[in-house]
Amino acid sequence: MQAEGSVWVPERGTAQAVALEVLRHGPLARSDIARRLGLSPGSLTRLAAPLIESGLLVEVGERAQPGAGRPSRLLDVRADSRHFIGMKLTATGVAGVVTDLRASVVAEAGIALDSARPDRVVDRIGELVRSFVDLGYEPTMLGIGVGGLVGSGGVVLSAPFLGWEQVPLGPLVQQATGVRTIVDNDLVAVTECENWFGTASGVDRFAVVTLGAGVGYGLVVHGRTVVNEDSGIGLVGHWPLDPLGPLCPAGHRGCAHALLTDTGIAGEVSSALGRTVTFDEALDAAQADDPAARRVVTDAGRGLGRLLAAVANLTVPQLIVIGGEGSRLAVVAEAAVQEGFHADRDPRAHDVPLTMMSGGGLDWCRGAAVLAIQEFAQGA
Repeated sequence: MQAEGSVWVPERGTAQAVALEVLRHGPLARSDIARRLGLSPGSLTRLAAPLIESGLLVEVGERAQPGAGRPSRLLDVRADSRHFIGMKLTATGVAGVVTDLRASVVAEAGIALDSARPDRVVDRIGELVRSFVDLGYEPTMLGIGVGGLVGSGGVVLSAPFLGWEQVPLGPLVQQATGVRTIVDNDLVAVTECENWFGTASGVDRFAVVTLGAGVGYGLVVHGRTVVNEDSGIGLVGHWPLDPLGPLCPAGHRGCAHALLTDTGIAGEVSSALGRTVTFDEALDAAQADDPAARRVVTDAGRGLGRLLAAVANLTVPQLIVIGGEGSRLAVVAEAAVQEGFHADRDPRAHDVPLTMMSGGGLDWCRGAAVLAIQEFAQGA
């Protein structure tokens, strides 16, 4: 295994591009790498040699060539040569994972928050880092995803769920743990994870829609996540879906936040049933064919379909990925989602596949780890 302090890529420039191509899409034959990067076979051989000698790239087998040609040797990265920690902050706790260089989870843990004071949150993050170190993992970097506005240098400009403004979370955590730390919006993080290692990896243009405590939307165009100074406000939550729907906390009637969040759905089903139920209990009741719960969940599913249609119509993605802790709605109300989606699409329009994130409840944490992997691998 490489020493944690060693240089990841012995040479920068095109050599780094070779390493990143293999990291994101390997194992790859040398001919595939050369074609993807527009390199001659001789240039690829020259660039790959020091990466193999350093142990970053390894030969992992051969691929038969058509006809009688010699088999191609496949190159891959040593994914276990580095470990990264990814964390997701919520109002009640910190969830964390350890991943390898390809964001595959090798350990997970969580810790409750007894206070939203920044110093107490940093203490709990430090405890979680130490618990992973005690398991034998030496983190190269730490990534943290926050539901809110995050500025440069890891400063949380605004995180309403924690009551934070202008909190330098990145520097505080790095000082407390001794681990280089990057902080960003959690939706940006999970979108980057899909872009580099998820079901959308290699897709030129795709969208991410997340459901849960809020409604999130991420967009990747030409392989790059679209971000600006408003990333983290949750603007898609204000998108109108039903003029007769319930009110959201901001006073919008029938917007995405009112119809599609876990609290919104749980609240509507609770009112319909005359008793308090959780989000999952609301979906369970709908699946059990309770008329009142089924009506609310069907309406929400139809609203989700309309939101996905708006995303498809306005940003013409090749794929839409649905994720988040509330994504079960898309499964339970699948027929209604499809109904709402196709109702707002021109019948001549190309089909846009809808797919689900594959990481389950760990998607947010994996996304934060990917922020750290990107920062490290791109030499930032």
